[in-house]
Amino acid sequence: IGHIGTTSFYPSKVLGAYGDGGAITTHDKELANRIKMIANHGQSRKYYHDLVGCNSRLDSIQAAILNIKLKRLDDYITRRQEKATYYDKELSLLEDITIPHRNYSSTHVFHQYTIRVRDGRRDALKEFLASKAIPSMIYYPLPLYEQKAYAGYNSTNFSLSETERACQEVLSLPICPELRESDQDYIINTLKTFFR
Repeated sequence: IGHIGTTSFYPSKVLGAYGDGGAITTHDKELANRIKMIANHGQSRKYYHDLVGCNSRLDSIQAAILNIKLKRLDDYITRRQEKATYYDKELSLLEDITIPHRNYSSTHVFHQYTIRVRDGRRDALKEFLASKAIPSMIYYPLPLYEQKAYAGYNSTNFSLSETERACQEVLSLPICPELRESDQDYIINTLKTFFR
């Protein structure tokens, strides 16, 4: 897709390991060699450090788990898509939320199923779901340009109104291949109860 790609194998990802892990892909051999060196303590060969690097190698246990799960990846994705389609069908008539947009000329693996909750009710919905033992998550509550780590890079104090609105509205609902239909019905009915 581009010059460089990154993939997280964090345990909750569609293709997740048992612990932390990830991969970087590129067709650029020079860049690939530099990345390998950085991930291996900056070594060009054992005990010879050409760069300041880190220990970012995927360990054998994580690789073995990923190797097994990779064989079932298509099934995991299909089951996530089925769960998302069921959410779409059941939640599309709720006027207070927006379900994820689907571009039917491409596919979506639904690592998350993220709705947008209108009228400032997102936090109240999250609390209501929690009171009913339903986990939900607000990913990225602040735009990057409002994060303390990036404060020095926004000298013009620009803002992105749609980004800021999304940060106030997004809420991710439970989705995984193992989610039972009865559990999904419970989540859906709880949402419907909240918005009545």
